[in-house]
Amino acid sequence: MLSFTERVIKIIQKIPPGKVMTYGQIASLADSPRGARQVVRILHSMSAKYQLPWHRVINAKGEIAFHDEEMFLSQKEFLEDEGVMFKHNHIVDLKKYQFHPLLDDEINDLK
Repeated sequence: MLSFTERVIKIIQKIPPGKVMTYGQIASLADSPRGARQVVRILHSMSAKYQLPWHRVINAKGEIAFHDEEMFLSQKEFLEDEGVMFKHNHIVDLKKYQFHPLLDDEINDLK
């Protein structure tokens, strides 16, 4: 069985361009429903090493979680370049853009 960190990395790698997932959604799919903060830590420490599409991960409200203006604008620009539109200039419509991997085929391969 893969570790939580390995499962998180594999889930993030599967997020297609133009789609997003939330920290909590990723944690839940990786079998740790309360591990959203760990997903943040993994993204922060391993995005470069594993070439993770970090910009496709947002919070449960559909918002970019960065408070740093430069990082916020970078993430927003990357998402817009992939076709993601923002409501009220900063909120992603999760009903339209949230990625829901096929549980049977994709997520069970991670366990």
